[in-house]
Amino acid sequence: MPWTTPTLKETRRLTRDYVLSQLGAKVMIPNSVLRIMSDAMSGLTHLTLLYIDWLSKQFLPDTAEQEWLDRHGVIWLVNADGSLGRKAATYAKGALRFEGSVAGTLIPIGSVLTGNNGVEYQTVTAGAISSDLAGSANAVALTSGVIGNLPDGEALFLSPAIDGVTSAFAVGDMTGGVDMETDEQLRERVLFRIRQPPMGGDANDYVAWAMAVPGVTRAWCSPLEMGMGTVTVRFMMDDVRAGNGGFPLQEDCDMVAEYLDTQRPVAVKDFFVEAPIPEPIDFTITKLLDDSESARAGIEASVTDMLRIRAAPAHAVDGVAQAAQTIYAAWVSEAILDAPGVDEFALVMTDHYMPSPGHMAVLGSIHYG
Repeated sequence: MPWTTPTLKETRRLTRDYVLSQLGAKVMIPNSVLRIMSDAMSGLTHLTLLYIDWLSKQFLPDTAEQEWLDRHGVIWLVNADGSLGRKAATYAKGALRFEGSVAGTLIPIGSVLTGNNGVEYQTVTAGAISSDLAGSANAVALTSGVIGNLPDGEALFLSPAIDGVTSAFAVGDMTGGVDMETDEQLRERVLFRIRQPPMGGDANDYVAWAMAVPGVTRAWCSPLEMGMGTVTVRFMMDDVRAGNGGFPLQEDCDMVAEYLDTQRPVAVKDFFVEAPIPEPIDFTITKLLDDSESARAGIEASVTDMLRIRAAPAHAVDGVAQAAQTIYAAWVSEAILDAPGVDEFALVMTDHYMPSPGHMAVLGSIHYG
């Protein structure tokens, strides 16, 4: 049987029995000095056992708490930027356009602007209002994380204001802000590294390398998909590109490809870094017992969570190539039943096969009848 930490009551009984056995006695008189000392020792022993039990969990990354998990990460993981362990938060950056009323007005390096998100930004290049009463400069967020990312055209406000400058806004998306890696994301990478040790460039190595890039939350490797000697890597950025369904943009693919190019074996003929192709999964639900807005929202969330776990483009498992993941009606039915308040329904759907190796399932339209 597995060892478990005894309760305080059990520890007290074991301590009393041990003292009696050492003395050769048969009974311990209540409230005697010997009994009081025995119970006090059992309390200390119990605390020691609790500490040992807690410490044993910290020695293994699957049960370790944050401080110890960070230590496991530092031991096992090297990130794309050369840091060790947990991937740090990064800062958004991009270009700003300024409009003014006086040509020749300078926008110095270090000018501070505030966005509607409450984040401050600082220019890292100088700008000037030209004869067409417009100018530009590059800026970086002063707060790390996704919160610093801004969409194209988002207005910002100079603080303090600069005479002759009337407005400022983002030109193109201001991107690059990534939140610090969570405990569970770090734990998953540490366990993957332990279970799949480096093999000089096999499929699992490409997955680990891609996951070392800030913002990457899921990755897959598909050898030979584009022909003999080729490797195809696809990945997701569920947090940074949440507005795009988690699917990376071309600039993200270029960033991952640049890092993989420093890690991959020189013998690889060609390697490709691509975003998965979204494949919407549509289905119909009838006879829903509790057809309410909250029930529908719960169903959508539950099916989305299921697809995040199960959906995958073509990839290798234990070195064996797998087709893009088929989404079975039984999986969707199970996810619907897991939604809060759903007790009875009928699902109208057939198993959904991916049309090509690069496709990956996402939630499409849910029809209710």
